[in-house]
Amino acid sequence: MNPYAMFNTQERKVAYFSMEVGLRPEIHSYSGGLGILAGDTLKSFADLNVPAVGVTLLYAKGYFHQEIDTEGNQIEVPVEWNPADFMTLLKDKVTIEIEGRTVLIQAWVYPVEGITGHMVPVLFLDTNIGTNSPEDREISAYLYGDDERYRLKQEVVLGIGGAQMLQILDHDNLEAYHMNEGHAALLTLDLMDRYQQDLEKVKELCVFTTHTPVPAGHYTFDVKMAQTVLGDKFQLDTLNHNNIIDAGGRLNMTYLALYHAEYINGVAQKHGETSQKMFPEYRIDAITNGVHSRTWICDDMAAVLDRHIPNWRQDPYALRNALDIPREEIWQAHQAAKRQLFDFIDEQYAISLDPEILTLGFARRAAVYKRATLLLRDTDRLKRMASESGRLQILFAGKAHPADTQGKTLIYVLEAYFQ
Repeated sequence: MNPYAMFNTQERKVAYFSMEVGLRPEIHSYSGGLGILAGDTLKSFADLNVPAVGVTLLYAKGYFHQEIDTEGNQIEVPVEWNPADFMTLLKDKVTIEIEGRTVLIQAWVYPVEGITGHMVPVLFLDTNIGTNSPEDREISAYLYGDDERYRLKQEVVLGIGGAQMLQILDHDNLEAYHMNEGHAALLTLDLMDRYQQDLEKVKELCVFTTHTPVPAGHYTFDVKMAQTVLGDKFQLDTLNHNNIIDAGGRLNMTYLALYHAEYINGVAQKHGETSQKMFPEYRIDAITNGVHSRTWICDDMAAVLDRHIPNWRQDPYALRNALDIPREEIWQAHQAAKRQLFDFIDEQYAISLDPEILTLGFARRAAVYKRATLLLRDTDRLKRMASESGRLQILFAGKAHPADTQGKTLIYVLEAYFQ
């Protein structure tokens, strides 16, 4: 029996594609907020009985484990984990063409169980198969690999390989292909081929969520390289319009997704407005990011909610009634969580923080456009805050991509600044 059938109790209608998906810490398939959002979305699908399926890559060596040396430099250490500890390998495989080579793709399935028992399967695509060349076996090894060609090949596996994997798993009944950022935009090329270049049909099927309101977050690839990697899937004459190929001769994945999507959204009202200005030729809606409350509410706060809002797990909207909870109970739960965090920091890094001191935290990927140093722009104001509160602690956390020299420099500078 195909193990996928265990979770296929109803027809799937929505396919949710994301380059990274954060479901649990032991599954090293995410690096930051994009993956956390994707994981929370899939968990919410399961809670709401949405007939969905998730698609991502496996990343057998993860993103990386971060160490900071005595001088403040980031050191990257590969992460090794065994997908068989968490997932089931499917017997089904698909083949795609990359750089003129036939590449075999297999899929592992991880079931996300909702609060009512509804299952949403997540497919983790994997090229680490013995019949593939050593180079191709590494395509799914690292999240966001070091160079442009490697990343494009990963996006081929995600978009084209993912769409074809769903097809052989009898999901021709899908009504929506949701692209979480532009990494999955190549699935539109596969759909265009499947539906004989019927753009309106493909647009009816495609939804696109854009996340980043700065150019650095919108990936592009050299056109000549894309032609080499994609082969017949890449037809320049059909793509050289609507900014899909920019003036510098680069394939813009955001515009590729925008052009083929019927519905487009940003991730906050203000972000939707900003994105609309960035892409005025497309109508961009806004859906504010949320979190999966059962995942992120700590045990002490959950105990408070259980006393006052016993149905909050089944109905997150009931959390609006938290305004009626006595403030002292909220504060005690907050302080308990704060002590747990500080105990963890002390245990891991031998840094002692005082839970009675006002603490500001900044935990994001260490990319320059995330503006970690914004807190330090007005140091006089920061000193006034510290003076008014008695003392002040600042906690920074984040990884820089191994190839992001600016991000690594940011970590080094922050480390030196607070010495």
